[in-house]
Amino acid sequence: MAAWLCCLQVQAQIDTIKQRYPTSKREFRGVWVATVTNIDWPSAPRLPAERQKAEMLNILNYHEQAGINAVMFQVRPAADAFYAKGREPWSKWLSGQQGVAPSEFYDPLEFAVNEAHKRNMELHAWFNPYRATMDNNPNSVSAQHVTRIHPDWFITYGGKKLFNPGLPDVREYIIQVILDVVKNYDVDGIHMDDYFYPYPIAGQRINDQEAWKKYGEAEWEDIKDWRRNNVDTLIQALSDSIHKYKPHMKFGISPFGIWKNSGQDEEGSQTNGGSSYYEQFADTRRWVEEGWVDYINPQIYWHFGNRAAAFEKLTDWWSNNSFNRHLYVGMAAYRIGEVRNSGFKNPAQIPSQIRYLRNNPRVQGSVYFSSASLRRNYGGLNDSLRNNYYKTPALPPVMLWLDSIAPNAPRLLSVGATQKGFLLSWQTPLLAKDKELVYGYVVYRFYEGEKLNTADPSRIIHIQYGPINSYEDTTAERGKRYVYMVTAIDRLKNESDPVGIPAYSR
Repeated sequence: MAAWLCCLQVQAQIDTIKQRYPTSKREFRGVWVATVTNIDWPSAPRLPAERQKAEMLNILNYHEQAGINAVMFQVRPAADAFYAKGREPWSKWLSGQQGVAPSEFYDPLEFAVNEAHKRNMELHAWFNPYRATMDNNPNSVSAQHVTRIHPDWFITYGGKKLFNPGLPDVREYIIQVILDVVKNYDVDGIHMDDYFYPYPIAGQRINDQEAWKKYGEAEWEDIKDWRRNNVDTLIQALSDSIHKYKPHMKFGISPFGIWKNSGQDEEGSQTNGGSSYYEQFADTRRWVEEGWVDYINPQIYWHFGNRAAAFEKLTDWWSNNSFNRHLYVGMAAYRIGEVRNSGFKNPAQIPSQIRYLRNNPRVQGSVYFSSASLRRNYGGLNDSLRNNYYKTPALPPVMLWLDSIAPNAPRLLSVGATQKGFLLSWQTPLLAKDKELVYGYVVYRFYEGEKLNTADPSRIIHIQYGPINSYEDTTAERGKRYVYMVTAIDRLKNESDPVGIPAYSR
């Protein structure tokens, strides 16, 4: 009887959520697509290029249908590359052997960017900054790998080679690696994960004493403060470099969810877990406060009420420490599939988390780890996104510190009946005062007599990235009278005033 009542209670929670899921026209809805050890893509190394492309298209199509509007694509898992226009060797997780290009040559990053944009999704190039190998086997790296060219740049920890963050040459190298992508690819953002100094391992020691004596001891009393400064220096310089070359480029970082615990610092969160500040020497809160990042994407991979790190407490803490930068919460879709994780067995756990985030105006969205977990539909989560929470389209939120000028409205909007519905056509707007080119358009449809409110996401029938100046609405119903409205968006998704036109179906 108790189990039966429990099931009824869970179902009641689900029904309540289905009845009421607040949504917004502006929301970042991201997913991580991991390439390290072939977690998400490609499914195995050495696949033919056409198979790799087909798998990527399947991933993008699947997430597009669920309402996802951004992809964090891992392009540098271990000082290697999933792109051609750079200085590091091809990844072994792509071709099976590091340094070997795809057998039928193509550029995976260029392909993914183009296909994501066709589906009106942003693509952020995801870099692991400091990891250089996944093991200590010298035979697993190519002759062109940086560990062979500059062996003095690395420390070994936990059986892996890691860049030594205390070396100025290392910091400059990492910046130039990332700028290769900034300069050569039409990505929407640069994204870094949580691997800075290594997560602590019992019995292991970071062997950076030589670098400390050469670059830090004279200025810093504590080696730990020097290590934090090394990471701070990289983040600040990287931010400056990215925005120098492409002022519209978004730069974001996804750190471990806890900066400091309140028991360590009164400004920390009400948690009792690991700490990025003390354990990885990553002062993640400072990066937001200083404005070095455009968004922070903390990995809050715990459930409501978790004893060490409750989801609600960390979300509240980060929202109070976002300093007018964007906050996207990292969501643990993978944990629904963990057999022993009781906190995520309740199918209402992540839907409830989504609602919690949406009720906080200082949270602008979510990113899910990872693609495979959503595609496996653990706990029916992907169904919930597609049918409920992400049922209406959403534009990514604007970043007014990067660009606050909206485009001008499209010109000369016209509409004509077709066999399938209505064909809308318009002319490109005149350039706005910032001279930014129009990046795309948003099409709205209203019933005649209905309030013309472009803030209502349910009235968006099409979001389009690219220069095409037309759209055919094939979902118009016979005998209905409509008003269409079209707006222009720029690269950072600032939106113009609308231009409208009535249409009458046969």
